[in-house]
Amino acid sequence: MTALWVALGAAVGAPLRYLTDRAVQSRLGTAFPWGTFTVNVIGSFVLGVIVRWAPDPAVVAVLGVGFCGALTTYSTFGFETFRLLENRRSAAAVANVVLSVVAGVAAAVLGFLVGGPLR
Repeated sequence: MTALWVALGAAVGAPLRYLTDRAVQSRLGTAFPWGTFTVNVIGSFVLGVIVRWAPDPAVVAVLGVGFCGALTTYSTFGFETFRLLENRRSAAAVANVVLSVVAGVAAAVLGFLVGGPLR
């Protein structure tokens, strides 16, 4: 049954990731991967909330593993960083790594703090 909860969350998270990425990139139109950055930071925040608040293992499965797992994307982050390096945009590649890690961890911590009062 847990696998079904994960699949249900992923069925919502994956299309939302795609749509958010495309919307952000089309608005900003830069070579920097702001769309991937955005979904990863949002997903980190949501996961922080869920980890602290989660009243039930099924909620963790559907929202934490399924939704957040499909919403966020480490593989695209890695690929886009490599693509920046290929295009000789090393400062943007380094900024992508540093900003993504710092913002992702900060968002997870903030989510964890926000999730506390929800318990």
